[in-house]
Parts: sequence; structure tokens; C-alpha cells
Amino acid sequence: MLRRAPALLPLLAALFALYFIWGSTYFVIRIGVESWPPMMLAGVRFVLAGVVLLVFLLLRGERLPGWRAAGNAALVGIMLLTIGNGAVTIAEHQQVPSGIAAVMVATVPLFAMCFSRLFGMATRWIEWLGIAVGLVGIILLNSGGHLGGNPWGALIILIGSISWAFGSVWGSRITLPTGMMAGAIEMLAAGVVLLAGSQLSGEKLAAAPGLSGLLALGYLTLFGSIIAINAYMFLIRNVSPAVATSYAYVNPVVAVLLGISFAGESLSPREWLALGVILFAVVLVTLGKYLFPGRPVIKSVSRPD
Repeated sequence: MLRRAPALLPLLAALFALYFIWGSTYFVIRIGVESWPPMMLAGVRFVLAGVVLLVFLLLRGERLPGWRAAGNAALVGIMLLTIGNGAVTIAEHQQVPSGIAAVMVATVPLFAMCFSRLFGMATRWIEWLGIAVGLVGIILLNSGGHLGGNPWGALIILIGSISWAFGSVWGSRITLPTGMMAGAIEMLAAGVVLLAGSQLSGEKLAAAPGLSGLLALGYLTLFGSIIAINAYMFLIRNVSPAVATSYAYVNPVVAVLLGISFAGESLSPREWLALGVILFAVVLVTLGKYLFPGRPVIKSVSRPD
């Protein structure tokens, strides 16, 4: 126990970063897209974060990875950050409330379990039950209210969630750069693709971003990208996957409360019900094997004659 005590503070700090910093980014994105075009905001955010982190690592003496590992990291970054996070930014620019966006993104563990099955990873009945409950929640959320009147916003977030889930599962099975170098390359690749998409789509700043827009960019770059992404890497290496991915059902609560408190957002009774259903489904998928442990399998061993 004495050896684990020094790790308690960074462990709590990492959990705080995922629970509250990542949960707050949905609200901050909502503020940012009032001053920035969506893909430009996301692109500048990740390029800045990637450059700062890469320079820090190089000054610390770390070397650039090989082409294979760097290419894999770039592809993961495109799936997670370009498509996954970019979808949230675009959807919020289309007036999807930040709390609703966070609830939709909470479906990532559900899709991740499906993709894990495709890669040959065993699943249990409790996890399939979570998938079914989650689908009910998604249908309920899209049947009326904010997303019912904005089906394209719902579709965009759903595609982003699926891409994030596949990138997470696939990324765990390939060669990637070690430590924070993987995050730096992922963010750089995602940012470059997003900025290219911004240019091709004709995005332009209507006016110079105000103080709120610049503060939103700074918060997303430093806290939402550099700190939170590396906190996630720390948790993956030091705690169980259930604890590391528990942010998926805490973030929506934080995002909804911030949106209601500071952005004047509101949820209908149906949307509150959908939020509860989706969060319950995520709990079943991420913690089901701990809440309902399977029976141990006892194999008989024949005694040699």
C-alpha cells in the first residue's frame, strides 16, 4: 500500500481531468463556435496542442517515431479527433445543445463493444443488454425535442461517435508511438485535416474572434487537448479499463448542468429520460462484468495413469 500512495494524487488529478475538464469542453465548444467556424476552431485547437506537445517532447530528448508508428497514430487521430471531435463541433455550430451532444457521445462505449466483437473479443449477455438499452435511449432522444428538429445534427454526432469507437478499438491493436508522442502526432494529423476541410468548405472568419472566442480556443487547446488526452493515457496505463472509460457516463451530466446553468439550455422530460436510459446502458457495458460477474468455469483435469 505504501508504494501506491504517491500515485494517489496524479490518479485523482487524471480522473478530475476526464470527468470535469472533458465534460466542460462541450460547453466551451458551444461558446467557441459563436466566434469561429466549426472546423477552423477544431483544426486550430489540435494543431496548436500538437505543436506545443511535440516541441515539449523533443526538448525533453524524445525522438520522433518510425514511419509505421507515426502513420498509425495519424490514422487514429483522424478517426478520433477529426471525425469524432470534429462532428461534435460541427453539430454544436448547428445549434445542437452541448448537453445533448454529450449524451449522444456517451454512446461510444456501446459502439466500441460491437467493434471489439468484430475483432474477436468475447462479450457477455450483460453487455448486449446494454447495447439494446442504449439503442432505445438513442431512439428516444431522436424522437422529439432538439434532435428531432435537427436530424442532420444527430446523424453527424452519431457518425462521430462510431468513428471514435472504431478508432479506439483499432488503435489498441496496432503499433503506436510510446507515451505522449502518440497524442502529439494524433492531434497534429487531426488538426491539419480539419484545417484543410475548413479551407475546402469555404469557412471564413466573419470577424476577428472576441475575448470569449480566444479564451475558448485556449481552454480547448490546453485543458481539453494537452492535459485531458494525456490524463486519459495515464489512466489507461495505471487503472482498469472500467475506471478509465468511466468518463463516458460522467461527462454528459457535467455538460448538461453547465449548459443549463450558463448557456440557457433546457431539456424536455423526454430528453431527461433518454439521458438516464443512455447512461444506464453505458454503465451496463462498462461495469457489467463487475456488477454481474460470470460463474467460474471449473475444468476437470484427468490424472495420468
